[in-house]
Amino acid sequence: MHFIELIKGYTPYNEQEEKDKAVILYCLERFEDVLTRKNEIAHITCSAFVVNRTKDKVLVVHHNIYNSWSWTGGHADGEEDLLAVAMKELNEETGVKNSHPVTSDIFSLDILPVFGHTKRGNYVSPHIHLSIAFLIEADENDALMFKEDENSGVKWIPLDELNDYSNEPHMHKLYDKFISKIKELGIYK
Repeated sequence: MHFIELIKGYTPYNEQEEKDKAVILYCLERFEDVLTRKNEIAHITCSAFVVNRTKDKVLVVHHNIYNSWSWTGGHADGEEDLLAVAMKELNEETGVKNSHPVTSDIFSLDILPVFGHTKRGNYVSPHIHLSIAFLIEADENDALMFKEDENSGVKWIPLDELNDYSNEPHMHKLYDKFISKIKELGIYK
């Protein structure tokens, strides 16, 4: 399925997702380069919210730029298979080999602010990420490694302690939503 149809077909979980979906679709209609970082205002990112088999732990990486534990993900960089991007980023950032989508459907749509920062010696202006997230299950016994140019650690933590590890207050509401969705979907064991 084409990525735009995948987004259009997504049923928002709450009012935040309803409004964010509308803005994402607006950007898709107005910007030709939303799949690439050439669009310095807004571009698509793909993330994996990674849980273990029993859905009581989440896999996180320590993000160098934000100095915080967070989920995995990255830029679409022209790729239209958004799930494949999320899976690739998961593997690159954690070394996990045994993983699979809980479902191939989108798990969450979010607009995330990115503050100005320096990356690889270059300044990146503030912009927004049009975040497409997927719920992924991985084997917590897989050997872990981290991608040194982006992260300084990777580990499994209890799902209900995620906000304790994040020093990004604006992400707490997002993580709370993910945990609520997992519990409401009846997949939390």
